[in-house]
Amino acid sequence: MTNPRLKRCPWCEQAEDYRLYHDKQWGRPVADPIELFEKLCLDGQQAGLSWLTILRKQGGYERAFLNFDPDAICDMSKEDREKLYDNREIIRSRAKIDAIFTNAAAYIKMRQQGIDFAPWLWQFVGGSPIINEYQTLAEVPTESEASRAMAKALKQHGFKFVGPTICYAFMQAVGMMNDHLVDCHCYHPVNEQMRHFSITS
Repeated sequence: MTNPRLKRCPWCEQAEDYRLYHDKQWGRPVADPIELFEKLCLDGQQAGLSWLTILRKQGGYERAFLNFDPDAICDMSKEDREKLYDNREIIRSRAKIDAIFTNAAAYIKMRQQGIDFAPWLWQFVGGSPIINEYQTLAEVPTESEASRAMAKALKQHGFKFVGPTICYAFMQAVGMMNDHLVDCHCYHPVNEQMRHFSITS
């Protein structure tokens, strides 16, 4: 259980699992390429929905898409792919489901080209987290120059559901910037974690 008395970013206060995600995961820097791939895909699934909806289906997505191993996803049989369209554990959108297969193939192609996915993504913030100092949610943008550049580059590599807004949400979540509000109890611990974070190619 989380402590309800702690000051948090207001967006997470509607549910206990949302507060837990905010406290333990959101904004913490991520270096693992598969974890980054999963989060990018899941943020794409969010399009038109709340993140809480996807968060509550994350386990279902991990089971359906084999822990987001791009090779395993691309090796799935046609029959197994078809079953996903009726899988109640995930969002049953054909376009969104197909996008994960498209993204897995794009990930593998980048790897074959010698591109290391994690450092490649982190290059859009210069390889280090950006520490912001927002006082209110109204100050926090929904996209940025970096997210627009990332979205454009991902699309050029064949990724789907990776617009500038989705990319900004992704960048926030994986700690490419600290968008916790300055009075949030996570703000200073996340800053400290960011100062010790490094990404290498």
